[in-house]
Amino acid sequence: MDQNGFFGNWGGAYIPEILHQTFVELKEEYTRCRKDPAFWQEYLTLMSTYSCRPTPLTYAENLTHHFGGAKIYIKREDLNHTGAHKANNVMGQGLLVKRMGKKRVIAETGAGQHGMATATMAAKFGLDCTIYMGEEDVLRQRPNVFWMEKMGATVVTVKDGSRTLKDAINEAFRDWVTNVDNTHYVFGTACGPAPFPEMVAWFQSIIGIEAAKQIIQYHGKMPARVYACVGGGSNAMGIFKRFLDESDVELIGVEAGGHGADSHAHAIRLSSPDATPGVAQGYKTMFLQDEDGQMKHTHSVAAGLDYVGVSPILSDLWDKKLVRFESATDTEVMQALDLTMKQEGIIPALESSHAFAGAFKEVGKLAKDDAIIINQSGRGDKDIFTIAHAFDDPSWKKFIIDRGKEYSNS
Repeated sequence: MDQNGFFGNWGGAYIPEILHQTFVELKEEYTRCRKDPAFWQEYLTLMSTYSCRPTPLTYAENLTHHFGGAKIYIKREDLNHTGAHKANNVMGQGLLVKRMGKKRVIAETGAGQHGMATATMAAKFGLDCTIYMGEEDVLRQRPNVFWMEKMGATVVTVKDGSRTLKDAINEAFRDWVTNVDNTHYVFGTACGPAPFPEMVAWFQSIIGIEAAKQIIQYHGKMPARVYACVGGGSNAMGIFKRFLDESDVELIGVEAGGHGADSHAHAIRLSSPDATPGVAQGYKTMFLQDEDGQMKHTHSVAAGLDYVGVSPILSDLWDKKLVRFESATDTEVMQALDLTMKQEGIIPALESSHAFAGAFKEVGKLAKDDAIIINQSGRGDKDIFTIAHAFDDPSWKKFIIDRGKEYSNS
């Protein structure tokens, strides 16, 4: 990142004047922490005692035999506290909030995992917490909403626009502008105005640091490929960052193909001609937008991937051809989830299942003495309503109907 917050042609900090001093203070505090080894050690200690770091790297023996190609390893961020990689960034920003002396945090969330992690951090550090979430995502991720509220967070349902992640971000920024003195915005992904993209990627880099050590321990050499799903880009940057200087490791980001690239009901930014350069929500990147610069509606079976933009860092890596981007449709994602559950007894989140789907298309063509790593960014139990509906499970339908009758009669 240069001094103006750009990664090549992408990034920057397009912010209202009222937030200027807040960003100056945030950047200064973040820079001090980056230069302070004691801060990183405090962070590692927190994540190893309060969370579940290092998370395991699991050899998927059954899937490996099923495809007959390279060995498949899964980085298990689903076993991190709160069930996803989101805690890595949130707990790091929580330590920053303590240093800055602010008493309130706000956040946006799509899949609910970032909101869940932020509510958890706020409870631990004794902070007031407000979470903004699109109405459609509230319906899809009701279990996470329940737990956020039980931990003391206020969950605000956003009913504007497409009622998904981009709209939640807009509302969170409106809140921040009004409450700059006592509030920190815990941005959840590697997007937004600088220094958020770099800062989020730094906290998430713990994933790749661990994975590189683990793959050498178990496999004896670096992997041939590393796969991660791509919404905003935090889990992808988390695992990609460590491998960027490894010339023999190919990095693959898998975007939400929705109903297919030709349907326009998708969230494909870097592997589709539908996206164009633009500036929104404080930064420049590739957005799904019309000719007038209005953001298009997106679609994905995974609530955390239907975002109109993408990390400016990933846009830069795409420009430089350092990361290859593919997409997986909703159907391919459900098939990959089904296979992973039945072969390994592991339940990836719908977001993570995009990475599995992308890997499954290719792994059988690789040599057997190679290995790949799939970043399982989150757990699938948060998606039980969406997954059960997608599988058209009759027993689940009956359970929901019966439970609804029970509540209505009580």
